Amino acid sequence: MADRGEDAEREDEFFEVVNITDYARRHQWWSRVFGNSTGPIAEKYSVASQIMMGGVTGWCAGYLFQRVGKVVATAVGGGFLLLQIANHSGYVQVDWRKVEKDVNKAKKHLKKNANKAAPELSSFIEESTEFVKRNIVISGGFVGGFLLGLAS
Repeated sequence: MADRGEDAEREDEFFEVVNITDYARRHQWWSRVFGNSTGPIAEKYSVASQIMMGGVTGWCAGYLFQRVGKVVATAVGGGFLLLQIANHSGYVQVDWRKVEKDVNKAKKHLKKNANKAAPELSSFIEESTEFVKRNIVISGGFVGGFLLGLAS
């Protein structure tokens, strides 16, 4: 039988209850790796939910990109093939000197304006980079899903 002195000591002991969910929200592993600017998505959903949402949307985008890409490649290739057949059969006459002249003119124009990126494009790239940095988990899931969608 325990005596009264031991019971009094047990009552005086202090135990701290730690809520693991709150601790995980405050001390996220990606905050240590990528900094504290994890953005609003990281605060609303768990890491597993973010990876799942990013993966599913990425897979859908990759799958559609693959299908549409095949259709576009078939249409462009088929059109080029028909144009070559029509040229070879004599239905269409192509002035190859004029084509070469126009292509060279377009090359010079592109080289001249290649260094001048549109300000909208550079601001879009900066905003996209910032979004990816803030939402690194969902972005990683999207890239993985996109690659899987392309492969399926």
